[in-house]
Amino acid sequence: MASSILALIFASFLYCSSVDANYRRNFLIRESEAEADSIANTKYRTAYHFQPLHNWINAWLGQDGLWRIAIGAEIGLKGRALLYKSEDFMHWVQAANPLHATNRSGMWECPDFYYLDGKERKYVLKMSLAETQSDTYMLGGYDEDKDVFSPDDTSDDYSIWLRYDYGKFYASKTFFDEKEKRRVLWGWVNESDNIADDVTKGWSGIQSIPRVVTLDPNARQLVQWPVKELELLRRKQIDLHEIELKKGDFVEIEGLKTPDQADVEVEFELPNLETAEPFDANWVLDPPKLCHEKGSLINGKVGPFGLLVLASHNLKEYTSISFRVFKYDKGYQVLMCSDQRRSSLRAEVDKPTYGAFVDTDIKKDGKISLRTLIDHSVVESFGAEGRACITSRVYPTSVVRGDPHIFTFNNGSESVKISKLKAWNMARARIS
Repeated sequence: MASSILALIFASFLYCSSVDANYRRNFLIRESEAEADSIANTKYRTAYHFQPLHNWINAWLGQDGLWRIAIGAEIGLKGRALLYKSEDFMHWVQAANPLHATNRSGMWECPDFYYLDGKERKYVLKMSLAETQSDTYMLGGYDEDKDVFSPDDTSDDYSIWLRYDYGKFYASKTFFDEKEKRRVLWGWVNESDNIADDVTKGWSGIQSIPRVVTLDPNARQLVQWPVKELELLRRKQIDLHEIELKKGDFVEIEGLKTPDQADVEVEFELPNLETAEPFDANWVLDPPKLCHEKGSLINGKVGPFGLLVLASHNLKEYTSISFRVFKYDKGYQVLMCSDQRRSSLRAEVDKPTYGAFVDTDIKKDGKISLRTLIDHSVVESFGAEGRACITSRVYPTSVVRGDPHIFTFNNGSESVKISKLKAWNMARARIS
């Protein structure tokens, strides 16, 4: 990233705090008096990771003057966030009750707890579920007197919990940026190739592009958007307007010098929703399966439509990011998919299909937006202005050959219109 954003990013070290129940105990950071004085007077101090004094990631100060911190745990397959308290940020005692616990969900790793203000204040409890390797979160309230978080949705079925990202995204953390008055999130994005590739290149896994996290006006979910500093890397801009995509149309976004390192924003108008396919309520339980069954090549009514990125000129390789609209009761359900099944000609890499339902009022708006960040082997997509996010790792041979392309497409029987599309070449980050 550019140096300005690096200053922001590295203002925070990300740390995952979790403990196994077999080793759960009150703990004491033993320091000599001299060491304690040194820590107390330094700019950076915590019991288990370092942060600027005004920007603790996991800890918060209660009205009673005690610091609090949440530690992920599993006790008898029951996931929970254990709560510890401290007067001096060095000596910690476990509270009698956890901050929150569920009857199932397994090990909670990397818990995060913070609040966001909108029309009302909502607290966010995020946990990384070891069993599913996904970052889920709950919205709710916090009773400071009882030190208890109460989720709005009390379901113990973790398969339907909200997620930060419905693709490869794990062990994430947020921090509050005092200067810009925003909460910033980033997460771990591991590989989909094999260990031999990791050994050859000498590294494995990356961090996502930092995202600003806000509360959706409907107060039912979070909204994420890449930090504005990313726009400093934008170079040549391509503009398309008022393009009708009929069934079977593929339109290339031409003029990009680096389509394997690009930022694309597109808005689709949907003039006719009435013919949308009927929605089966059972589908809500498994969006990835639905995306697998109704991929970008499977003709529908309203959709699938979207982008094909990191594509070869003959479309033997591509990663599709698409929407499909279903009619449900008196409204509509919008499915967002990221399908990697044709992402590479290499047989040995993992090529999953990811999916999520987008909580947006498509009937009222009559349109939906998609922003996709492309950087060689990673594709980060933000649907409906960040209401659903999907990150993918892909390994197309077209990138190796230096011949990647980007297309818009529509495989629905109803035409859709690109009201506006902007795409940029992205410069390389300079770290100094």
